[in-house]
Amino acid sequence: MSGRGRGTAVRAGALAVTVAGAAAGTWAGARALRRRARTVPSRAVLVEPTGDRTAATPYHREGTGTPLVLLHGITATWKVWMPLLPYLTAHHDVLALTLVGHDGGAPLAEGVAVSVDALVDGVEAELDRLGVDTAHLVGNSLGGWVAIELARRGRARSLVLFSPAGAYTSKRRLAMVTAGIGASLSLLVRLAPRLDTIVQRPAGRRALAFTQVAHPERLPPDVVADTARSALAATIATPLLRVLLDTPLDPLPAGHRYPIRLVWAQPDRVIPFAHFGAPMLEKLPGAELIRQPGIGHVPMSDDPPLVSRLVTEITTAADRATP
Repeated sequence: MSGRGRGTAVRAGALAVTVAGAAAGTWAGARALRRRARTVPSRAVLVEPTGDRTAATPYHREGTGTPLVLLHGITATWKVWMPLLPYLTAHHDVLALTLVGHDGGAPLAEGVAVSVDALVDGVEAELDRLGVDTAHLVGNSLGGWVAIELARRGRARSLVLFSPAGAYTSKRRLAMVTAGIGASLSLLVRLAPRLDTIVQRPAGRRALAFTQVAHPERLPPDVVADTARSALAATIATPLLRVLLDTPLDPLPAGHRYPIRLVWAQPDRVIPFAHFGAPMLEKLPGAELIRQPGIGHVPMSDDPPLVSRLVTEITTAADRATP
């Protein structure tokens, strides 16, 4: 990555994660847009804007080493991972993908039903096209669920998951999450003509981002507005929300030979650990659990060195253990 590209990594990654109000996963994201948010402290560090947003693309590939695949959450794009690229590409051939039906990603093929399996099929086809057999798999939220399914299909060298979706203590709680996302997306449609005005105020930016990231005060106005528009371009989001309630994640089989690290933000304002993380841990035999303070549900822009280290500790150990 060029010096200029590295310098813009945090901004571009933040662009891909700050949907929040559009994909908060709770009613709080939608409600926050209707009330005055807390004033941002003056000591907050603002991520510097560096010009127009780059065009949405299906994937980004960079680096040398064993292959590592990065998978984003619902309504995001591969750019969610950009803050980590300077740290990961020194160790790995990094492939960051945009899932089918998301901004810049391939459309869902005609006649294919919307499902998590359809997303997994799309990733697997892209891996085959790019000549990647097995890889270290890293996923966030919905992307974590996709990574688990890829591991089930024999594509994992290791598995690192940041607050993955797919497990829950009750269907009612999951229904609340999906309803909250749907309500927030509907509200965002109505707000779209005024987004550029809303995000000029710290309160507006916080209302759009506080559920997703730990530090929404660091995000510049154009990043928040552009990411919200990217969420609206995720054509698969609404139909996918309708089917998630009927497609629970099955446990991974015991006896797998790859390491698993499960990282959960403490707190996670989208899918709290008690109701979503604890049941997920039961579905991942042998997984290591880390409850991590200081990061949000979508953690990449909150602390890039830390989040990268949580990945490379596992991938490095797995590579050393592989003949």
